[in-house]
Amino acid sequence: MHRTHTVIDSPLGPLTLVATEGTLSGIYMDPHRHRPAPETFGDSDAGAFGAATEQLGEYFAQERTAFSLPLAPEGTGFQRSVWAALEEIPYGETLSYGQLAERIGRPGAARAVGLANGRNPISIVVPCHRVIGSTGQLTGYGGGLERKRHLLDFERGAHAPRADGTLW
Repeated sequence: MHRTHTVIDSPLGPLTLVATEGTLSGIYMDPHRHRPAPETFGDSDAGAFGAATEQLGEYFAQERTAFSLPLAPEGTGFQRSVWAALEEIPYGETLSYGQLAERIGRPGAARAVGLANGRNPISIVVPCHRVIGSTGQLTGYGGGLERKRHLLDFERGAHAPRADGTLW
């Protein structure tokens, strides 16, 4: 399996983009819970990520609300079903873990959905930040709750990137 990676700047800090056989398979923040070891990312190749870099730039410039990139997340069948359901949550909206479990036909699996959500390897593009607790509280996020809060506020128009490009 051939992998390549690049690191790009974003309002959230550096993002490591990883491709497997030329298809986006990971976007990791720094730091990021469940981030694979850097030696698994393959060779550095910024040229392999033109569309992803462009679309992420448009997202952070508030010019894009949905992504149209081929994706290759690696996970179990259940995890991939959760990740596919995440892509259906509209920009600026949220669902609870229980609601997401119902959407995939597993109404009693909110906890398992939460675990799968936490293992999402393609953050931002597969919007795991749009899943919240049943009472509306922010719970768990691989990039940290502060980033989750900023992404949700950003998508709701509560604040735009600052002049220096950050969301902080």
